[in-house]
Amino acid sequence: MPLESFPVFLLSQLVPLIRRGVGKWWLFALVWLAATDPGRASAVELRVAIKDGVNQLTLGSSTQAVVRDGAYRSLGAIGGMNAYTAQSTGSRIALSRWQAGKIWIEPTEGGYVFIGDRWYRGKTLVVPTPRGLTAVNYVDLEQYLYSVLGGEMNGNWPQEALKAQAVAARSYALYKRERTGNKLFDVGDTPTWQVYDGLRDESVGTQTAVEATKGQVLTYGGQIIEAVFHSSSGGCTENVENVWTQALPYLRSVKDFDQGSPVYQWTKTFSRGELSKRISGVGTILSLQPERVTTCGRVISMKVIGDRGSRTVSGESLRSALGLKSTLFKIIPQTSSAFNKVKSQGSPDIFK
Repeated sequence: MPLESFPVFLLSQLVPLIRRGVGKWWLFALVWLAATDPGRASAVELRVAIKDGVNQLTLGSSTQAVVRDGAYRSLGAIGGMNAYTAQSTGSRIALSRWQAGKIWIEPTEGGYVFIGDRWYRGKTLVVPTPRGLTAVNYVDLEQYLYSVLGGEMNGNWPQEALKAQAVAARSYALYKRERTGNKLFDVGDTPTWQVYDGLRDESVGTQTAVEATKGQVLTYGGQIIEAVFHSSSGGCTENVENVWTQALPYLRSVKDFDQGSPVYQWTKTFSRGELSKRISGVGTILSLQPERVTTCGRVISMKVIGDRGSRTVSGESLRSALGLKSTLFKIIPQTSSAFNKVKSQGSPDIFK
């Protein structure tokens, strides 16, 4: 297909989707916008949960901010650079002299919001839930990425590396927004989602990389992919079904060149007694024998042999029991006059 016909083709596919009321047509539209106007493609407001289920939290703004209720009616204003405590009163929220079912804090003059103990761009919505208060940061997707990049990489790293990370992080956020978002928020701020600590992690380097890739996403078959990323793969990424359950055509095993990573290789040592305490059901452990491994060498299942029997343990269960960085490891028995030790070494798994 000629490149100049690409936007027209996408638009012709988009119109029938809208007319039929197909859900998530906005995602198809975003891919089309990315092809035609990257600036417009990035005009997405992301809802990020900063605090979830707390009894009270500190809120503020760097400039004067308008306070609104759930219907977005103005309740008043709070001064800049002042701290205010929001408290749950059952189904309502108390903030300063106001009480409402929901409370917005919207800075004026391009100010920043303060939530908990950090500064963020955008505005804040505080909602009462059965578990307490939930504070959600409404922020432009690209400005969100300024911080996310800094949480994952140093802003002084080469721009090409930062730009690649920006595209992956943008794709990952939009994928999660579509599939795991809820009525209150699209994503969280922890490593389970993507690390997001607001202004603290921004830098000129991260801002430059985000702006240089504005609106760019990774797609497969016309859909934004789950663009997971990793610190180190130990020299080989994994077919996704060997780590999770569903095979995906765009997450296939490839050779990696991450030998310079500080966690590329690691070692952890256990005494026989320590191993026997952590892996139960077989008595004193005599040996561990891999039963199934991936093509990269990650342990799928391990046979644990003890003086009271044997059992098969999954690689993930063994990783959890021993506190290992990944399932990519080898067992190296060591014998001494004092005690026997088992040394495991490998590299972190590839997926977030």
